[in-house]
Order: sequence, then C-alpha cells, then structure tokens
Amino acid sequence: MSVDKDMFDLFRMELELCKVKPGERVGILSEDLIRRDYAMAFSAAAEDLGAHVLHVNIPKRPGSFFGPGNSLRGRPAAIEALKNTDLVIDLIGLLWSKEQDQITEGGPRMLLVLEPMSVLSRLRPSPESRTRVEAAHRLIAGSRELRVTSPGGTDVTYKIGKLRTVSQYGYTDEPGRWDAWAGSFVWTGGDEDGVDGTVVIDAGDLLLDPILRYVSEPIVLTIRKGYITEIAGGGAEGAIMRDFMAGFRDPKAYAVSHIGWGLDENARWTFLATSPDASQSLGVDGRCYYGNVLFSTGPNTELGGTNNTECHLDIPLKNCSLFLDGRQILRDGEILPAEMRVPGR
Repeated sequence: MSVDKDMFDLFRMELELCKVKPGERVGILSEDLIRRDYAMAFSAAAEDLGAHVLHVNIPKRPGSFFGPGNSLRGRPAAIEALKNTDLVIDLIGLLWSKEQDQITEGGPRMLLVLEPMSVLSRLRPSPESRTRVEAAHRLIAGSRELRVTSPGGTDVTYKIGKLRTVSQYGYTDEPGRWDAWAGSFVWTGGDEDGVDGTVVIDAGDLLLDPILRYVSEPIVLTIRKGYITEIAGGGAEGAIMRDFMAGFRDPKAYAVSHIGWGLDENARWTFLATSPDASQSLGVDGRCYYGNVLFSTGPNTELGGTNNTECHLDIPLKNCSLFLDGRQILRDGEILPAEMRVPGR
C-alpha cells in the first residue's frame, strides 16, 4: 500500500512536535484494516525520522469504543509490547481505560488520532496553542471553584481541586503524557459530590458521541451533589438523551464528569452540520471551539476519580460565561485573559 504524500508530510510534522528522534521506539496501535492508511503513514514518517516502529494490529471487537469496551482489553501480549515503546500512536481509542493507564504509567507518551484528514490538517497543533493551553491549565489548577452561567439559564458551580487538570494541545513530548490530535482545550473534573446548579443545553448546542446532534430546543438539567437529578424538555434531542442514559441501567451514568473550555481558533462550530467528512468525525470541533464551555457527564477515571461508567456524553455549550474563584475567564463565549487570547480575536 502506497503512502499519500500529504498524509506523510502532515504526520511527520506531528511526530517532530512530539520530539521523535533517531533510535526511539514508536508503537502504532490499530484495529483490523481501520485507519490502515494512517498506520502506514505514521510508520513511514517515524522511520524517516530514524525511529524504530512497532505496529500492533488487533481484531476489532463488535461495539468496541472508548473506555472498558476497547479492543485492547484482555490482550496482555499487545499491552506489554506497547509498554516497551517511547511513543504510542493510538488509532483505536483507549481513553477512559485501564489499558491506557497501564501503558503510560510505564513511561511511554501517547497520542490519540481518530479524526479525518481534513480535521487533522485544519486543527494542526502549534507551540503557540500549547502556550495558551498551558496558561489555562495553570489557572484551573490553582483554583477551587468554577462557575458557569449563560443567557439561557445555566448557573452551575463546581468545587474543583481534587481531580487532575488535563491540557490538550494536540501533541505530546513528555514521558507518560497523553494527548489527542483534536484541537486545543483544557478540562478538569468537579469534586464527586461538589457540583450543583442548572445547566441549560440551549438550541444550537451539541450532544456528542454517540448522539452527534445539534439541539433544537433547550434541555434543562438539574444537578445536585454531582449527579443529574432531572432532564427536562429538549424535544427530540431531550428524549434521545433521556433514553440513551437510562439504557445503561447504571446510576453512575448520571454523574457529572469534566468541565473546561475551548481554545482553538481553527475549530468550526458548524462542522457536523456542513462538512462532507462529518460522518467520520467524533465532533472534536465542538469540544475545542474557541470560547466554548465543554460540559460532560459520565466517567472521571482519567482524572483520578472513581466513576467508571460506560455512559459518557460531551456537551459543548456556546455563549457561556465562566468564572474561576470569582475571576471571569469567559464572557458570553469571549476569552478574556490576554495570555489565552488569539491575536486579533
């Protein structure tokens, strides 16, 4: 199979940002023939940089996805092989899984790559975006209360500080660090009993994987001590959300998970509605959209929490205001701190 030159050049640039150097071991994890072109291009790019490549290809389990259901579960030989690399390119989706932790705890850094080429090319990372994200990380990590409000009626307060803060800027060059080539944003988790208030998922906001729909009517969530206690309204999308979450028959499905905001000026809010590549995307444009708030439900194990439910929803919200310990960071979707702003925005 020949390697596409544009893909090779883009992936080589990404590996350079990840500081792949001669003699390093790069592991590539894939399923069946899924993203085989990505695996081949990463392999060629890594070898061009002088790295040694290990390609671990495993059968895809029916219905496998992020978290406990991933295809690597129960394959100790594959896990051990990946633990003996310096960088793992994850082409299957290990996020929220113990397998990811087993690999990265041994030192390998890991990069998740799932989006179509058009998204990867548009959301290509840069040291400048890293600087903005790291500034946001420092602010969250030093705060103990996060509050979100919106003109539509959102008013929710998170006690924070017990769980980790995660910075995503699209590449990884530090031992044991995970990132995703999926735009620039930052997120943390509320204390497991420390989230209270109301979240309004307004018309035009997004319900992401696996629902992948824009909301047509406001959905009102009541949250008490870290759990959603009521899901009201929302028309068709509200009904889908209620049925989806109830289908897991798991009380932990209603827990509130991570919260953060987007910092990527190249993300497109309308991507899922307007792009021919939308069916191949997991909706990362919404997650990292510049000035959004990313509200999430479900597992928090990636942050050091105890909730390992398989029910997860990322819900990007537009036009919100966000405060850290009373300091305003977002105003109706506008990023205020100079160290996080894109010049000209």
